[in-house]
Amino acid sequence: MKNRFLLVIILLFLVSCSSDNKDYYLEEETEVWPEVNVDSLFFDVDKSIIEKKEADLDNFFSRLHKRIGFNGTVLFAEKGRVVFEKAYGFTDLRSRKGELGVDDVFQLSSVSKMFTAEAVMMLHSRGLLDYDADITSIIPEFPYSGITTRMLLTHRSGLSRYESLADKYWPDKKVPFTNDDMIEYYIKYKPQPYFKPDNGFNYSNVNYALLASVVERVSGKSFPDFMKEELFDAIAMRSSFIYDMPADTLVSMYIPDCVQGYYMKRRPQRAQNEYLNAVKGDKIMFSNVEDMYRFRVAIDYGLLVPDSIQAEAFVPGSPKYSKRKDNYGFGWRISRKYDNCFYHYGWWKGYRSFFLIDNDNDRTLIILTNTDKNLSSTQFWNLLRDNSISLAPASINIPVVEIEEQIRFPYSSFRER
Repeated sequence: MKNRFLLVIILLFLVSCSSDNKDYYLEEETEVWPEVNVDSLFFDVDKSIIEKKEADLDNFFSRLHKRIGFNGTVLFAEKGRVVFEKAYGFTDLRSRKGELGVDDVFQLSSVSKMFTAEAVMMLHSRGLLDYDADITSIIPEFPYSGITTRMLLTHRSGLSRYESLADKYWPDKKVPFTNDDMIEYYIKYKPQPYFKPDNGFNYSNVNYALLASVVERVSGKSFPDFMKEELFDAIAMRSSFIYDMPADTLVSMYIPDCVQGYYMKRRPQRAQNEYLNAVKGDKIMFSNVEDMYRFRVAIDYGLLVPDSIQAEAFVPGSPKYSKRKDNYGFGWRISRKYDNCFYHYGWWKGYRSFFLIDNDNDRTLIILTNTDKNLSSTQFWNLLRDNSISLAPASINIPVVEIEEQIRFPYSSFRER
């Protein structure tokens, strides 16, 4: 009896082991070799990185807002994605009312120059403009010979400042001073240039004001119309415009359709419009951070001019000058400190702007403010160049067929990838 009972126990044990082994191997296969969606794995990793970058950037600009009163909008993009976009502060700084939004429009000040340069490159790409032809072939009445469009683009004309000329001779500062008036004053007073054409570098607004006149003469359109029809509309920069102050009217108190600028005195003082705002090309373009990022995408993908022509914008225009200070291409400053980095800053009458590109890491930082408060560009470069958190290049793949959609809606389409 004992033996029979023992035999039953052994048989049950063997059956149990056999069954356990079978189940064990099935479980082992399921747990050790699961199906893994590699794409979703990378997306989750990128998502967590983006969230960390968002938090870090928001923390930085929130502190800047609380500590020194930073008032403006910010956009940070990396490898084809808008990682961060936010507004801080108020549209009305005196009453501290009206929260700023990311779609609010600011004056770009000297950042306008890169758009003027792009217009010139567009005409060149169409065979309508020779960079190295004397500008007297385009503006015959201009009293200085030997100056080319290339020299204007790279600030090597040697021409003196038009602001000094207007300040000294323009009789009524309530009447707009235009590009045509500027040319007329150079003819009438013929101020002494700083140096002979192409014999040095001098950053001066007159160069880009003249380029706006060149665009008008070559295209047959007003500068605001050319920019809207040929550049802004082409890449859906729908909130952007060139301010066009009527030459036959008194200077209006404020510029409409934009966030008003402020001088940060003891109490914020609203910056008023002024007679020099009728000069175009060197400043007085208005835009928002999303439109400016559309421009960044457009030049990356050659949507305005071919790549070979666009590349000239980032070639130093003054090789001998580069050892002393940052060089200048066509509308872009070229960083001496950081390789393959390009930028422009702007300041004018209650506004400051920053457009920074790090091509090596495929990053863009755009900052627009409506105050004249002095902000440290070094801090912004540190943000842009910070590699402690980086998106992996392999995880970002933007098909060329989707570029048009991204131009139209860069924030939503890039952000959700």
